[in-house]
Amino acid sequence: MTFVIVGGGPTGVEIAGAIAEIARYTLARDFRHIDPSSARVVLIESEPQVLAAFPEDLRVSAMKQLRDLGVEIRTGVRATDLTEDGLKVGNEFIPCRVKIWAAGNNASFVGKSLGVAVDRVGRVVVQEDLTIPGHPEVQVIGDLANFTGKDGNPLPGVSPVAMQQGRHAARNILGMIEGRKPQRFWYFDKGSMATIGRNKAVADLHLLHLSGLPAWVAWLFVHILFLVGFRNRVVVLFQWAWAYLTFNKGARLITRNFQAETRPPA
Repeated sequence: MTFVIVGGGPTGVEIAGAIAEIARYTLARDFRHIDPSSARVVLIESEPQVLAAFPEDLRVSAMKQLRDLGVEIRTGVRATDLTEDGLKVGNEFIPCRVKIWAAGNNASFVGKSLGVAVDRVGRVVVQEDLTIPGHPEVQVIGDLANFTGKDGNPLPGVSPVAMQQGRHAARNILGMIEGRKPQRFWYFDKGSMATIGRNKAVADLHLLHLSGLPAWVAWLFVHILFLVGFRNRVVVLFQWAWAYLTFNKGARLITRNFQAETRPPA
């Protein structure tokens, strides 16, 4: 039972940690014939370390926390030659049936359909006020927009960027209705977080670096804070508390029936 995750950014790290925890604590209770010790989770990253955008100390901490969960980390190599039975990593072929891509993706096809300038992944190149050149009535935000940050690179397609751009676009639209010109967008980077598992996370708050339990608690607080509505916050807090105390993952999805296969699982 092998799971391979390609991409050691926040998404790949979080998926690897979640699968490792589920394989270790949840599957054994749901499936009597599964041996948790046979589960293998492999995380592939082409950079020397995972979480390349995080500070060095947090990258090291994240790798240690992943290994504590039993995750195998392969850095400095690329995944190639993907087949149904596995994929090639460097000079090694890893047999696996489950392969998860977390190394980035293309933007929605909507961007290219507009007939305007886009970057290599299909994001629309926008001006400093989030509008398309020549179309002041159209604003593009989130992971569909290529907006150049202070460092000269496009802002990442993450939720904090989209949330700030969404609020700014709304203010600009209201201003244009009242006859004002759109204002420039300035992104305020509040930091980055990545959750790895139970009591395991890293948080880069610029002047403050957290790892382990403190980072995990900070991650929980931030995500509950941004939920819409008091009722949603209470319900999610209760669900998380129940999952934490019981190791019980509430969601169970069976999408279709699978016929028994004669081939042994990879």
